[in-house]
Amino acid sequence: MKQIPDGSVHLVITSPPYNLKNSTGNGMKDGRGGKWANAALQNGYSHHNDCMPHDEYVKWQRDCLTEMMRIIPEDGAIFYNHKWRVQGGLLQDRQDIVSGFPVRQIIIWRRKGGLNFNAGYFLPTYEVIYLIAKPEFKLVTKANAHGDVWEFTQEMNNEHPAAFPVDLIDRIVSATESKIILDPFMGSGTT
Repeated sequence: MKQIPDGSVHLVITSPPYNLKNSTGNGMKDGRGGKWANAALQNGYSHHNDCMPHDEYVKWQRDCLTEMMRIIPEDGAIFYNHKWRVQGGLLQDRQDIVSGFPVRQIIIWRRKGGLNFNAGYFLPTYEVIYLIAKPEFKLVTKANAHGDVWEFTQEMNNEHPAAFPVDLIDRIVSATESKIILDPFMGSGTT
């Protein structure tokens, strides 16, 4: 992103790697894919060690958000999806990453499904999308009628274990007049 000119991207929609290999749960810990035996995540992130120390991961994500803020104009926005996680028995709500950024709204993406490998808590069925917006950002007419809880079924025909549903991306894009959109992490390529 450092090579992208200031204010040249109208909208950022992204979901970063979740740092899953440092999980204290039963997810992906050691590079074998954990419960996702055939996960494309193993292939797609071979260049990325998804096992950073927590403080290093938070700093990296905050640096990424700072760059995203730089490349959007005064009417731009970032839709930043990050799943809340339980680490060491405690909820991580990602405030350590987004605090200090202009979070205008939290959108709940109800996924209608999921996996739970831990009998210590209920099945997580939603993820959070932070709408981080500059002062002049506005939705197009009638887009605000959607509310802030969105129900989209997880993408099931994608080898990536965390693919965005196309309808979710379509809702975000069609709610704005953005022409240039960036997903700096790209995941499965839905965006």
